[in-house]
Amino acid sequence: MSDRLDMTVMYATHNKLRRELRHIAQATARFESEPRCILRVGADWEMFRRTLSAHQSAEDDALWPPLRQALEGRPYDLTRLEAMEAEHAAIAALVGAINGALTAPGIALDLFGELTEALLSGLRGHLDHEEEALFPLVQAALGEDAWDRFRQVHARRVGPYAPQLLPWLLDGADEQTVSSVLASFPAPARRAYVHRWRLSSEALDRWSAEATVPARPEPT
Repeated sequence: MSDRLDMTVMYATHNKLRRELRHIAQATARFESEPRCILRVGADWEMFRRTLSAHQSAEDDALWPPLRQALEGRPYDLTRLEAMEAEHAAIAALVGAINGALTAPGIALDLFGELTEALLSGLRGHLDHEEEALFPLVQAALGEDAWDRFRQVHARRVGPYAPQLLPWLLDGADEQTVSSVLASFPAPARRAYVHRWRLSSEALDRWSAEATVPARPEPT
């Protein structure tokens, strides 16, 4: 039985974040003398950070509020939603602390390691928790109009860097995921991905000092 709401991009985003967590663990382990180096200058940390922020803020602003309304009178399920919001806040604090530590002088390596380990375990657990506890509630309780509004907000949050995001999102995904995600984008974006965006992305040396992500305008 297929899902009532199309959550292809949600699952693809979660799975990409999981793949990037493995890269973060491997990248920081390779630079034991200064593990901040690869995150400070690598393109993928910045893309990971941007995408995670856009994804979670879209959920906070456009998914959880209508879901809370749909779950009125169901205190147990509302507690699940409150747990998701708390996890978002904790993860955002960890990412902010790690990002600040990349350039702050005098940060002890053991503290940086603790922050990184907390992000790895915390985000992995959160992604699993959200899929197991909240996605079924979204499928069962959220209206299609509310889901479409969330998707629009999510698309606007990532739109300014779509040429970098889409190849990054699909890097390492299986063929079915690639086809399903591309099908959710308009034809001009699909053509741009095939003929320009993917080729530019393939030229990057992932998780290295040579790869950089262009700056993007601040969201309005």
